[in-house]
Amino acid sequence: MTKRIGPVRRLVLGLLMTGLMALAPAQLLALPKAGQPAPAFKVVTTSGQPVTQENYRGYVLVLDFFATWCEPCRMSIPHLVKMNQKYGKQGLQVLGLSADEDGERVVKSFAAEHRINYPVALAGDPVTEGFGVRSVPVMIVIDKRGRVAEVFRGFSDEIAGSMETLVKKLLAEK
Repeated sequence: MTKRIGPVRRLVLGLLMTGLMALAPAQLLALPKAGQPAPAFKVVTTSGQPVTQENYRGYVLVLDFFATWCEPCRMSIPHLVKMNQKYGKQGLQVLGLSADEDGERVVKSFAAEHRINYPVALAGDPVTEGFGVRSVPVMIVIDKRGRVAEVFRGFSDEIAGSMETLVKKLLAEK
């Protein structure tokens, strides 16, 4: 004998399921939190180098999610270039991850024009979704053990200062 679900229970069950389904994408697209392991990723740089998170184990890594058309992204790039010059020999790595949909040619040209001195790759949906990135710029600082140290959204002089202070602290850790 099968049990029938009454109309009230069906309505409650339907509302509950709708609510759970509405929450799922938000959780899937949540930015990682400080202390959590960084999501795994695999990209190919504009110079053809395959790169994964494992390439950066033992380094402090700044993942810069940007787009060529994004004005705050354009403002952050000179700061990232300077940080890479200043701290690269001490163990800092920067990886630019473009959210552009116009293809590699546009991103390569942009990188050359802005004299980007670190690897750049097209992020693609699996990477942006894996990191919960819904807007740019987002800079994620990952420590030497592969854990998220901080997530910076947007860009300002205050964010630049906070990021540099954090990078110096993480580089000093064993």
